[in-house]
Amino acid sequence: MLKISDITYSVAGRTLVENASVTIPTGHKVGLVGRNGSGKTTLFKIIRGEMVLDNGTVNIPRGWKIGGVSQEVPGNEVSLINTVLRADVEREALLAEAETATDPTRISEVQTRLVDIDAWSAEARAASILRGLGFTHEEQLKPCSAFSGGWRMRVALAAVLFSEPDLLLLDEPTNYLDLEGALWLEAYLTKYPHTVLIVSHDRELLNRSVGGILHLEDKGLIYYTGTYDMFAKQRAQKRALMASAAKKQDAKREHLQAFVDRFKAKASKAKQAQSRVKALEKMETIRAPEDVARTVFTFPKPEELSPPIIATENASVGYGDTIILRDLNLRIDQDDRIALLGRNGEGKSTLSKMLSDRLQIASGNMVTSNKLRIGFFAQHQVDELYVDETPLEHLMRERASEGQARLRARLAGFGLGADQADTEVGRLSGGQKARLSLLLATLPAPHLLILDEPTNHLDIESREALVDALTAYTGAVILVSHDMHLLSMVADRLWLVKDGHVTSYDDDLEAYRKMLLTPEKPKGKDKPKPVAKPKQASREQLQAMRSDTKKGEERVKKINEMRDKLAKKLADPALYEDGKAGELATWNKKYAEVMDALERAEAIWMQSLERLERAQKS
Repeated sequence: MLKISDITYSVAGRTLVENASVTIPTGHKVGLVGRNGSGKTTLFKIIRGEMVLDNGTVNIPRGWKIGGVSQEVPGNEVSLINTVLRADVEREALLAEAETATDPTRISEVQTRLVDIDAWSAEARAASILRGLGFTHEEQLKPCSAFSGGWRMRVALAAVLFSEPDLLLLDEPTNYLDLEGALWLEAYLTKYPHTVLIVSHDRELLNRSVGGILHLEDKGLIYYTGTYDMFAKQRAQKRALMASAAKKQDAKREHLQAFVDRFKAKASKAKQAQSRVKALEKMETIRAPEDVARTVFTFPKPEELSPPIIATENASVGYGDTIILRDLNLRIDQDDRIALLGRNGEGKSTLSKMLSDRLQIASGNMVTSNKLRIGFFAQHQVDELYVDETPLEHLMRERASEGQARLRARLAGFGLGADQADTEVGRLSGGQKARLSLLLATLPAPHLLILDEPTNHLDIESREALVDALTAYTGAVILVSHDMHLLSMVADRLWLVKDGHVTSYDDDLEAYRKMLLTPEKPKGKDKPKPVAKPKQASREQLQAMRSDTKKGEERVKKINEMRDKLAKKLADPALYEDGKAGELATWNKKYAEVMDALERAEAIWMQSLERLERAQKS
């Protein structure tokens, strides 16, 4: 087991971990969570023995191998498959010795050990891991130098998974994976035979692949059994109890102090007053949990355009004479929320570039609204920020006519406060850089926002804030992301990019996940249906559908307001005091009734929206 006992570690006068202890049993898979900058990566370095502790100990069983993803695989001429195979140092050494050994006894020992470690199936296992992370058989035979840094990071991940260390430390492994790779890793980790400690802000991965959550907060470590959702629920309950206890103690303290203030001068009450003074001195303060400032994103609201904002007819697109996508008959309206699905290399980025007018169509037609503004965010844009300039200077270049006060307000609307606004970008965290890039992408109030992996480097709180912002946003959204939670909360349409075509995927994300993790069936079965054009609807029918949709939206809005009021009531700590069980039950019943009504209202509204959408596309 991994045992951390009373460790304290400080850097540059700042204490990151103080008197923290936790025990992780052998074979357990644990998610390490905490806000950006809390010290998660530092804790990994402490476990690996790369940091000298101020005090405390980290005990790891003798003989355990500790493995983690290296910064990047070198861009050498070694093939991907051989790079992964070399990660098993013992196997490499034994194979080399088997070639030169002459002593019969030693030859026997080497061959026996090779059988014990299953050395002869190693190449098949390595190939399977690389395939799961997105590399074809042909690509596995290519040298590492043929791939970019992000792809070489996948090779590094494949190497550490293949070596099967006794303690596997993974720090945000999905940041350089696409959705398909992330889902494969999620399934792989559930079957991993040894102990895993993984830093991740991917909520779905933490719900499916781990059985415990280690929370780094307020310089301490607290272990919770269960998935991330179970952790979030337990933590919320714990915070509510602490807040209630602190409130009760404050009331008791005020009562004792009032007695002391009133009677301390009276001789007849002096003894009672003095006893209350002692009670006050002995009272150990219960502190209410501090609410960390909530991360927010504030997207500007674009004016409404007539639908559709983009429409293509028999369009094809590619690079030079190479056509990547063909026969594109697509339509995008301003209220669309579309997720692009498909394996890496199928053309999702090509489609995004075409829709954002960064790549011209090769044939066919594409019509866009005259006033259409498009915001585009991709991970490479984060890397293209000017590292020697501040976020404020970035905005001043784009909006020279706006005053600094207004620009600082825009930065604050993306969680970049006064300190970050005047800090050089090169010194900002990955999450802060991502927020700045998102701000720059949404600065012109785009009618269409195309987001390619927007959650990389964002913590869970920031991801939830992004979900809220996209839900409130009044423009169209096209998403490419490995974050299943983000896709499920934002997208209401799924497009599958596969075999040179873009088709509507009529099932849900869970079905897509199962499809990816199931061996492919023979072609011709269970293919997604192509986007079909509905029959022409009359003007009167369209007006009636719009009216139904509007009414449904207003009903959902009213029920949501009622739900928020009840939630606020249920959040009142006073409701959980002794003697109020009956009142609490009544409010809980009302809340359940409202949630049931909301579910029905949303279903009706969605049905009317889908009818209207089909009619408008005719």
